[in-house]
Amino acid sequence: MPHTNPSPDDGALLPLDAVRERPSPAGRVPVAKGVPEPAAVLPVARVVVDTPLPHLDRPFDYLVPAPMDADAVPGCRVRVRFAGKLVDGFLLERAEASEHEGKLARLERVVSPEPVLAPEIALLARAVADRYAGTMADVLRLAVPPRHARVEAEERAVPGQVPAADEDPGRGEDGKGEDGPGRPGDEPAGEPGPWAGYREGESFLTALARGRSPRAVWTALPGAGEGGPEWARAVAVAVRETLRGGRGALVVVPDGKDVVLADAALSAVLGPGRHVSLTADLGPAERYRRWLKVARGEVPVAVGTRAAAFAPVRELGLAVVWDDGDDLHAERLAPYPHAREVLALRAHQGGAGLLIGGYARTAEATRLVATGWARPITAARQTVRARAPRVRPAGDDAELAKDQAARAARLPSLAWRVLRAGLESGPVLVQVPRRGYLPALACQDCRAPARCGHCRGPLALRNGHAAPYCRWCGRIAGEWRCPACGAARMRARVVGARRTAEELGRAFPSVPVKTSGRDGVLATVGAARALVVATPGAEPVPEGGYAAAVLLDGWALLGRPDLRVAEEALRRWMNAAALLRSGAELVVLADSSLLPVQALLRWDPVTHAERELADRTELGFPPAVRMATLTGSPAAVREMLGEVALPEGAQVLGPVPIEPSRGDQVRERAMVRVPWGAGPALAAALKGAAGVRSARKADEVVRVCIDPLDAI
Repeated sequence: MPHTNPSPDDGALLPLDAVRERPSPAGRVPVAKGVPEPAAVLPVARVVVDTPLPHLDRPFDYLVPAPMDADAVPGCRVRVRFAGKLVDGFLLERAEASEHEGKLARLERVVSPEPVLAPEIALLARAVADRYAGTMADVLRLAVPPRHARVEAEERAVPGQVPAADEDPGRGEDGKGEDGPGRPGDEPAGEPGPWAGYREGESFLTALARGRSPRAVWTALPGAGEGGPEWARAVAVAVRETLRGGRGALVVVPDGKDVVLADAALSAVLGPGRHVSLTADLGPAERYRRWLKVARGEVPVAVGTRAAAFAPVRELGLAVVWDDGDDLHAERLAPYPHAREVLALRAHQGGAGLLIGGYARTAEATRLVATGWARPITAARQTVRARAPRVRPAGDDAELAKDQAARAARLPSLAWRVLRAGLESGPVLVQVPRRGYLPALACQDCRAPARCGHCRGPLALRNGHAAPYCRWCGRIAGEWRCPACGAARMRARVVGARRTAEELGRAFPSVPVKTSGRDGVLATVGAARALVVATPGAEPVPEGGYAAAVLLDGWALLGRPDLRVAEEALRRWMNAAALLRSGAELVVLADSSLLPVQALLRWDPVTHAERELADRTELGFPPAVRMATLTGSPAAVREMLGEVALPEGAQVLGPVPIEPSRGDQVRERAMVRVPWGAGPALAAALKGAAGVRSARKADEVVRVCIDPLDAI
């Protein structure tokens, strides 16, 4: 790993007259007066300092005092003096000598001798920072959780030890298998389980069990098995075979609801004590406790949300990312990495297997298949037809307006009949794209959007008895009048999930109505008859599957100005449809001639993804090219564009103003597009330009994002 020395401007050095030289086994190491003797062996520590400044994104050399020799191990947390301040850092490695010929400052303190930064995670953090034009310190904040001294002091478990040997029939009296602690290598080969329904499924499991590293893009079959969705059990079986091959596994899912499902499946397939789940809602102490179990090798499997992509699983043999199209996989903090890309880098660096799974398929995953980097795992068409629900389109919004039956509950006659028939045998699902009650209002007469007179934010209603309020500033707009026509009455532009639940409750008065969304997500529902109203991604898993489903307001998903609108609409529809029983009826309120609707009707996400990739390649859109966005004030964006040395073939689009939110100042965004092979050069150029601005202490920061989900 490259390293350098502090410069005088960095403030990490002492005055020249305070320096003397002491001999060391590797030669002469300059140290300061009053500093304790350096360690006899490997007296130089290379430290990555916790600073967000791009021009300081490199390791620095520090002297290891002899009293800290035993505790200053690679991967531990340290405190050093940097730019005149005490700052945190990670010790990357120890060296015999420094390449720097000047003086070295010493480590101020070893915060903890616990090696929390494994060498492979340090290499991954460096690769992710370079991939996304960020700093290693920013990536390490995402990768390593904050320290809890009390948790570190707790008694350690034996690596790989399960709670009791008699709970695991595949182990000997000492609780260890032939392949080492925590690994089921001495167990007989397991059944393929859900993988038996896929043409390449059993060969994929065989490769994992033999210690190989297959890379696959998996198009999962719809339907729920006993105890939950089948995808979770399929992932657990793949993890089991990875453990049988003597290696660890890592599973990354979009949200906490999916973590619960994967956790239950792993417990059922692997048994107790072989995995941990990592989520933010555990609390800092418990999350750090479980993370340490992984880092110390006490458990070989971890499952969690996007931050778990950096979990230090030892001897990683398989990384799994489920539903990679979900925007929850994209980190909201700099440098904004995507879990799929992090795991792909990790699999490439460490020689591990990678499984990208989902009911739908993204263009990015399709590109991996097209280039030969990964192989597809799909089921035969007859199997798909037997498992998929019966999808029926109900026309576009204009047809809905003509349907007299829709007046009762905003449902066309077909959807009404399907829900009523489904309620005779179990729960039914109604997916609503928008949360809230009435999240968007308009003038009753001229249909102009209703906006706040103070900040121009959109007006909305929280319930049927409340006054309109501004979603930006929160002000009540009880005396609103349309500035265009002067009318004082409003109508709904968009109907949310809570208003839909209210309408359905009146339409089906004898049926309980359950809601699942931002205000409260239901993980599961029982087999009893019920109307379940959910927003996309919050659909609870039913016991035995839904008897029917209706996907409302397809125009709301397909009408957004977004590059991924068709892909995202199909993904959300298929995720909901996969929860139905085999052969159950599904009604989608969208025009049947649209490509995503056709893909849903045929249950053919692969062809749709291949067409999406072909169209984007022809038009020069991601993932066929690499794209970067620069966002900031108009002056800062233009200044950075004038300074950056873009690679050959780069095309600058913009800058153009972007709509401010909640009263923010005017900002602009420019996009830089390069061929795929020039992606590393683009990231390096943008990082270099950011470093120049950082070194001269520019007043305004320009946000740089590589391959953002909202690029267009």
